[in-house]
Amino acid sequence: MTITSAIVLYAVLWFMTFLMVIPIRLQTQGDVGEVVPGTHAGAPEHHHLKGKAKITTLVAAVMWGILFWIISTGAITVRDFDWFNRMAPVEASE
Repeated sequence: MTITSAIVLYAVLWFMTFLMVIPIRLQTQGDVGEVVPGTHAGAPEHHHLKGKAKITTLVAAVMWGILFWIISTGAITVRDFDWFNRMAPVEASE
């Protein structure tokens, strides 16, 4: 795995994890009962983004480490997902 693909993998994992973590413990203006005029009741009042970013960074780093190990060692390859045998056979080295 090249450094570019490792960075891209981490970025994708980070953003996917962040989008899953954002709604956790989110308090909206409607939940608090103080809706600011001109805003929607579903607008966030307390979002705790700094803590969520820290959690996201930790979780994404663990997932990245596991995926990096799998890719680097070849424990799972593309051929493992060739359920219909559409890939050409592997040529034996002489």
